[in-house]
Amino acid sequence: MADGAALAVSAWRRAVVFLEMIKVAHTLFALPFAIGAAFLAARGLPPAPVLGKIVLAVLCARTAAMAFNRLADRRFDAANPRTAARALPAGTLSVRFVAASVVLALVGFFLTAWWLNPLAFALAPAAAVVILGYSLAKRVTAYCHFFLGAALALAPLGAWVAVRGELALEPILLAAAVLLWSAGFDIIYSCLDADFDRAARLHSIPERFGIPAALRVAALLHFAMVGMLAAFAHMARLSGLFFVAVGLAAALLAYEHWIVRPGDLARVNRAFFATNAVISTLVMAALIAEATRS
Repeated sequence: MADGAALAVSAWRRAVVFLEMIKVAHTLFALPFAIGAAFLAARGLPPAPVLGKIVLAVLCARTAAMAFNRLADRRFDAANPRTAARALPAGTLSVRFVAASVVLALVGFFLTAWWLNPLAFALAPAAAVVILGYSLAKRVTAYCHFFLGAALALAPLGAWVAVRGELALEPILLAAAVLLWSAGFDIIYSCLDADFDRAARLHSIPERFGIPAALRVAALLHFAMVGMLAAFAHMARLSGLFFVAVGLAAALLAYEHWIVRPGDLARVNRAFFATNAVISTLVMAALIAEATRS
């Protein structure tokens, strides 16, 4: 009995460490766009089973991507003082456990795509390449941030395909906005590791061009994101309500860039998580309101 209780406690602790390792709270970046796109594709409340499968697919895809990222970067994480306490370099989780988690999450992603519809399943292998590819992109190109952007952009595209079984221009424009937005905030976050990346021969825009220039690039990407959201709203024939949400998102992005300065990166985490989680939730709420108004 005591042995069983100890095993249960150990399993629970391992689960908590794993969820912290993959930053499960950061699901608030992609999932709201998937849910919002699903409502818009359905022009109302999507069927509950479909919505549940969309959520499951996003969770599986993100789990696979983040666990693979931690697996691929474990030696760099061990050498970087900022990340040395992460689960793999610290030995809190084993390589075998994390590798098995990647495989299980990918299996879950493919099964969910198959469960949704034929097009979702046909596109799943390409989606898997994109979501795993970001972890390796930093080794070969300073523009790796756009790989992350593409991975997050799959959320609204996949949700649209899940509901309608086809693609259209509206979700492509929304996905482009997500790509620009997430590439921009990833550049901001990468400023924390610019010196380490240079020493480790890893690539990023802050490492290549310096932090002041990188922050200007991030600002330009976020400006373009606002324009893309406006283009999406026009194409999807959304009301003034959505444009108000776009305006609020623009104000939040301006705040994000105001609190992060080249000589003061202390508030990068606030800009990276809190502000962007509010932006994605705000856009989701506006999309749901647009889809259900009538």
